[in-house]
Amino acid sequence: MTAGLGRKNRKTAMTALAAVAGMVALSFASVPLYRAFCQITGWGGATKRAEAPAGRVLERTIAVRFDATVNEGLPWTFKPEQVSETLHVGETGLAFYAAKNLTDRPITGRATFNVQPAKAGRYFKKIECFCFTEQTLKPGEEASMPVTFFIDPAIADDRGLDDVQTITLSYTFFLWDDETVVAAAPSAPVN
Repeated sequence: MTAGLGRKNRKTAMTALAAVAGMVALSFASVPLYRAFCQITGWGGATKRAEAPAGRVLERTIAVRFDATVNEGLPWTFKPEQVSETLHVGETGLAFYAAKNLTDRPITGRATFNVQPAKAGRYFKKIECFCFTEQTLKPGEEASMPVTFFIDPAIADDRGLDDVQTITLSYTFFLWDDETVVAAAPSAPVN
């Protein structure tokens, strides 16, 4: 009877261990999977990437506001170089964001983004964006980073978006994962 009980305990322990390993693997995969889902569907205000500008430009105009924040773990300043831009739907826009490394060492950051109202995210298309890659700034370095975008003319066919007159493109810069150990080291700010 004890041999049977020992086998049951081992089987239960192995099942529990497999479940824990599966949950750990899922936790590491959840962020990239969620990000990919949002970018593909436009859910939660995520924008879509476009390979080329829109094929047509409509009379309807929409104001695009620009917003920027820096996560507390990244010693940078980061702000839009313009407050807003009004474009015709389908017209290609170009905006710039300014970043500055406030430390005496190179720092790598990466931006995440969203669009508000969230329902407009699927129609906000970016052709080129600094958020697609990591950005490394040298000590005290300043950079002007462009984003090229348009509002998909298909927005005109979505009656649920007739009320959208302003879209806010918001970025948050985070310390890139490879830099977290370096970030823990003390440094003197650069003036």
